[in-house]
Amino acid sequence: MKVITTNIAGILLLKPDVYKDQRGFFIETYTEEKYLQEGIEKRFVQDNYSHSKRNVLRGLHYQLKKPQGKLVRVVKGAVFDVALDIRLSSPTFGCYFSTILDDQDFHQLYLPPGIAHGFFVISETADFEYKCTDYYNPGDEGGILWNDPDLDIKWPVKNPILSPSDQSFPCLSAIAREELPG
Repeated sequence: MKVITTNIAGILLLKPDVYKDQRGFFIETYTEEKYLQEGIEKRFVQDNYSHSKRNVLRGLHYQLKKPQGKLVRVVKGAVFDVALDIRLSSPTFGCYFSTILDDQDFHQLYLPPGIAHGFFVISETADFEYKCTDYYNPGDEGGILWNDPDLDIKWPVKNPILSPSDQSFPCLSAIAREELPG
């Protein structure tokens, strides 16, 4: 596995070894010992799986009181993935990292707790898997408007398909400090 650091501390792009032959391919998607060696020390306690169609945008989501670290990957399809640093104490607060995750390269992205996350489906459909370091609590969820003009995220879309909650999230500057991870 090759590990690439990003412009935001703690966010890692992981490139697992893919073994291909005439039968297909094999990938080791998670081995605790290897991830520990790369500094991913939090234990994963919950796996989530979503299926979305083309032009769906999910995010930017975060958990406030019990922020989740996430190891994300695309099982089938392709997405434009965004990780936004909303840790108040971080020197890169308000900065983001984006990448394409797909079923061709099988790259993964590790997001430490305190990172807002979202993705946009660029294939016909996308199956997306999340390993999380804390349990999801719907009463603890927060979100940031996907097209917040101050963030200037270069989404490859102007009119995505959004959930009602994703449409109504505030801009980052409108969120009270106590409603963001420390």
